[in-house]
Amino acid sequence: MSRAGRLLNARETLPRMLLLILSGLAYLLVICGTQAPPTGPQWVLAGLAFAAGLLLHRRQPVNLLVQTLLFGIALAFIDDPTINQVGTAWALGELAFWAPRAVHVVAGAGLVALTYLVLGLPGSQVSLTESLVGLTTSLGLPILLGLVGRTTHELGLQATRRAESEQRAARADERAAIARELHDVVAHHIASVVLRVGVARHVLPDLDPKVADVFDDVHRTGTEALTDLRQLVAVLRDPEGVRGDAALTAIEPGSLPAALDGAVEKARLAGVIVEAEIDPAVGSLDAVRGLAVLRLTQEALTNVAKHAGPSATASLRVRAAGSGVEWTVMDDGGRAGGPRDAPVGGGHGLTGMRERVEVLGGILTAGPDGKGWRVSTVLPG
Repeated sequence: MSRAGRLLNARETLPRMLLLILSGLAYLLVICGTQAPPTGPQWVLAGLAFAAGLLLHRRQPVNLLVQTLLFGIALAFIDDPTINQVGTAWALGELAFWAPRAVHVVAGAGLVALTYLVLGLPGSQVSLTESLVGLTTSLGLPILLGLVGRTTHELGLQATRRAESEQRAARADERAAIARELHDVVAHHIASVVLRVGVARHVLPDLDPKVADVFDDVHRTGTEALTDLRQLVAVLRDPEGVRGDAALTAIEPGSLPAALDGAVEKARLAGVIVEAEIDPAVGSLDAVRGLAVLRLTQEALTNVAKHAGPSATASLRVRAAGSGVEWTVMDDGGRAGGPRDAPVGGGHGLTGMRERVEVLGGILTAGPDGKGWRVSTVLPG
């Protein structure tokens, strides 16, 4: 928040109080010093006003009572009550800045006016009209400044809330657009693939068993993808209705080892030689970290098949580490014959992996390793 913004913030009373004290000290040391040195009682009353302002700057009604009391004493016993008069006016302005109801401001102004009329007006060399005009100005100006500050602060809060509301609406529109595209385009194409594979499986009954296994795997994978897409569309359309993205951030913890084995088998069907070392203890991970490990494994093995080729050899290591987990996927580069560079822009898959890990408090490390590629992380418990 800027300095000007802090001065116009209803909660930031201390900066305004410090500004008042500095102004009061400047008055006593500079202005009074050039005319007549401040007297002892003047210093005492000023010091009490400064101390009360510091101690009571968040208790505006009490501060106004104390400042008004000091102002009355100054009117009765010293010749120059300017410091206490300004302190009282400042306290009245702070009351106007804070007051939840107008009656607080009216009562505060009435107390200050009564104090002046009883202790300051009698014996004054100024005419009654001038005194009343001065009193009105002394009361009206701080109240006006307080109300202006209060209004500015409230308008700022309203603008912030309106901006947040517009951002939420914009994000909702973006989610709805993405959901439409996923449902109308991606899900449609995947459904078509699943349907055609199913038809092919039935119209070609005498397929080689290995080809039939591939058809069955494609059909099963496509069906699972459709289920995930429906869950994702539901989250995008109504995040609150599915408790955030709970539908996408949960997996039965005990089923994680089997799910990892399934991801490994799919990679092997794609031609990748996978050496898997999965600690059975990872079955005790919580649902969120369990799904993260599964998604990271699926993405990493898919990247191996895509970039290193079906002849590559990959190793998967998943090991429980306390309440967290250590995860690594490495490959030998396959037919690439040399180190691979990161995709331009980091690749959406790698970016998604890194974001998923960072949400859980981990750091994803990815880069060339010999002729192949290595990606690893430690997800804390």
